[in-house]
Amino acid sequence: MSRKVKRYLLLIILFISLLCIGYIAEGIIRIYTTFYSKNVSADAILLIPSGATFDNVIDSLREARIMHSENTFLRAAADENYPRKVRPGRYKITAGMTNKQLIRKLKTADQEPVNITIAGHIRNSEKLAAILARTIEADSASIFNALADTQLLASLGYAPETVALIVIPNTYQVYWTVSPELLLQRLHKEMKTFWNDTRTARADAIGLTPNDVAILASIVNEETNMTDEMPRIAGVYINRLHSGMPLQADPTLKYAAGDFTIKRILDRHKNIDSPYNTYKHTGLPPGPVCIPSIAAIDAVLQYEKHDYFYFCANDDFSGYHVFARTLAQHNSNAVRYRRALDRLHLFR
Repeated sequence: MSRKVKRYLLLIILFISLLCIGYIAEGIIRIYTTFYSKNVSADAILLIPSGATFDNVIDSLREARIMHSENTFLRAAADENYPRKVRPGRYKITAGMTNKQLIRKLKTADQEPVNITIAGHIRNSEKLAAILARTIEADSASIFNALADTQLLASLGYAPETVALIVIPNTYQVYWTVSPELLLQRLHKEMKTFWNDTRTARADAIGLTPNDVAILASIVNEETNMTDEMPRIAGVYINRLHSGMPLQADPTLKYAAGDFTIKRILDRHKNIDSPYNTYKHTGLPPGPVCIPSIAAIDAVLQYEKHDYFYFCANDDFSGYHVFARTLAQHNSNAVRYRRALDRLHLFR
């Protein structure tokens, strides 16, 4: 073979080698830009609802405007088979993520939890369902249906009228996609944890079950906003229970009437035909009148021991109450309060 031919062959080999190197380099660059280059430009929360498709995910990403390159994301998603594995959830996306990191998060349903805060004084299932629906995917109707599901509640040891007893006011961390049924089971689990051996022993010592304590606490909660006064009011109701006297608790009449805006309890309210009418029926009502606060529950468990049987609002409008041992003393206190109320209305 001549020297000239050899030179041509070497040039051809060199050209082919450079061409291969170019293809390899291009492939490496393509792989890097597709999978490993930073493609997320800003922090965001991405919500992917149940039943969403890959097109829905792309629409959400476009709306968020956080992708440097949609094309590289599409290529990476296709290579990772993500379009067939879309999973619902609430995802925290951070600036600087690569396509590979983002797709791995979405494919594995690596969700960012949400915090649900439930306070006391929630008076019915409709309100509770509305509060829960603000934070999770499920709507208020489906949550309300779960709160009214007799079979589900029975499996947890409750009935629709006692469903509020499942809830202990607190902040709960759950996934956005949690079902209403699993959410109720979670609340029930937290309630069981709350009723530890110490609280259960205190309830037993005063002759009440944990449910009884929570029902009475709901009444105490509606009677006063003053935490330091709750043990004394709880003591009044404990005295009435122990003596066989009707509780005569105004909040139970408001609950029976379905109207917590009632300012003065009248005879017509006392004649309402309802198991929640504690003027007619002795003992505790069949369920709570609201979700009681932890402070109210502990106030019942550690109620103040005294010989008061009555109380009414203080005529100084401080929010506190005055207490009486006898009905005559109570009536005198009530007259003073009504006169102060009349004077207040007169000068307005």
